[in-house]
Amino acid sequence: MNQATPASKDAAISVAGLSKTYPVPFLRIKKLFRRKFKPPVDALRNVSFDIGEGEIFGLIGPNGAGKTTLTKIIATLVQPTSGAVTVRGHDTVTDDERVRRDVGLSGAEERSFYWRLTAEQNLLFFARLHGLSARASQTRIGELFDLLELQDQARRRFAEISTGNKQRLSVARALLSNPRILLLDEPTRSLDPIAAGRMRALIKSLAETNRSTIFLTSHNLAEVEELCRRVAVISHGEIRAIDAPRNLRAMHSEEERVTVVFSGLSLVDAEQALTRTFGGTGFLLQPSPVPGQASIEFKRSMNDDLLDRALRALHDSGAIVRAVDVERASLLNVLEQYESGQN
Repeated sequence: MNQATPASKDAAISVAGLSKTYPVPFLRIKKLFRRKFKPPVDALRNVSFDIGEGEIFGLIGPNGAGKTTLTKIIATLVQPTSGAVTVRGHDTVTDDERVRRDVGLSGAEERSFYWRLTAEQNLLFFARLHGLSARASQTRIGELFDLLELQDQARRRFAEISTGNKQRLSVARALLSNPRILLLDEPTRSLDPIAAGRMRALIKSLAETNRSTIFLTSHNLAEVEELCRRVAVISHGEIRAIDAPRNLRAMHSEEERVTVVFSGLSLVDAEQALTRTFGGTGFLLQPSPVPGQASIEFKRSMNDDLLDRALRALHDSGAIVRAVDVERASLLNVLEQYESGQN
């Protein structure tokens, strides 16, 4: 289900009919010498969507699906083969300098930093490229080091910094000019759980407090679900679906797995109670690791009355229900189904 709202005129980022094909390098020479060559690579195919002001928009897909290419096109680093991208109304090809003033990019690659310079020197260099004065650069860099807890890394050479801190430094660089649009390519990659949690909190704060528009790609699907109002699924260069995470999950599973933990009733009596109610099997009964407790597991169609009837049967037989856990489809299930061609 594709949701292209909000309308293009109100969008912070608008992608319309975007395609990108990487041609075969040195094709004429290879043909001349009759060398074998692979066909051109269609990295993106007719991609269209809009992102609203202040929205955190997620993009998920396997490696090679086109996520990084799309991010680089929005950042003006790569030009599309066809179609167009506008950032706050400015075209990324014909008005690329204006777009770059509005965009901050944090990529999953480290090659754009200068490895012999310190973290502070790197950020100072990029800050001056953004047009900040020497005094304003120092002030802004200090703010970002405090925000991202990088104070103790300031005078270390980039080559000596850990992978996780390099990732945080990349986010700091993206924030130097306080841009309205943030492109975050795997922002929590290589971060420890505590640092990743703080990064997610920062991303939320930027969207809620600063009204920053954030385009987020990540392989951490739980993170995407936590942060993003809408998520696009990309597979083989095509956008297969765009919707709220919960709607994507609901679209791709008609069943959910339910586990009920109870006490006060033996497994034999519980099985008899369920048999009297349902007249058949389909329930997995097993003892719980907690003494005196047991559990039943079963699948049901979403929003049917099977759970209510099972709870009533256990209660009427004297059981005390301790917990009910419902496991629904995840974004991983959605991604796997699209990648396998089932949708």
